[in-house]
Amino acid sequence: MDFQDFLRIVPYFSSVSLPGEEAHNIMVPKERLEITRKLNFDHIKYKKAGVMMLFYPKEGITHLVLIVRNSYKGVHSSQIAFPGGKYENEDADFMQTALRETYEEIGIRQEKIEVLKAFTHLYIPPSNFMVYPFLGICREEITFYPDPVEVADIIELPLTTFLSDSILVNAEMTTSYAKSVEVPAFKIEEHIVWGATAMMLSELKVVLSTIFREIGF
Repeated sequence: MDFQDFLRIVPYFSSVSLPGEEAHNIMVPKERLEITRKLNFDHIKYKKAGVMMLFYPKEGITHLVLIVRNSYKGVHSSQIAFPGGKYENEDADFMQTALRETYEEIGIRQEKIEVLKAFTHLYIPPSNFMVYPFLGICREEITFYPDPVEVADIIELPLTTFLSDSILVNAEMTTSYAKSVEVPAFKIEEHIVWGATAMMLSELKVVLSTIFREIGF
């Protein structure tokens, strides 16, 4: 999609309703759904994080950035994610966390990002994080400077590809709670995107589809 066309829908994000859990559940593994249904968040001392779902133009075409995390000793090793990370006490709010971490991980300065909307927060049981996603745009072409310690690669996903149902798959994965289970996922290039990132992508996709349908785009 041409980025100038994408900019035409930007004003509609402020008023569109978020589908929240309904959209998340489209991409939730069944085993994970059973776990989260039993949780009482009044008794869980979870960590907090902010992530940025960032759209930008590349050669005039709308793209969404994802990162491939480096391999490390942790539950999210080598996974596909949005740029973002843990809330720090000096952060004014979770949006500030997402902006700070986006700069630290992929080198995009905060003043280049226009935050459009906070999306539905999501709990990740294996790492005990409550994640707060934000939708942002850069209106000009950008250059990524990935942190080699945290980021193994950058994925630049065209919006048209993201909106296509052809990238929806069922994949067999080994998770923190089961081995060789089938999970709903997005297949992006050679990568399988599942779990929390897929659930956030699902809400983003539903919101975009709703706006396009409402304005007859």
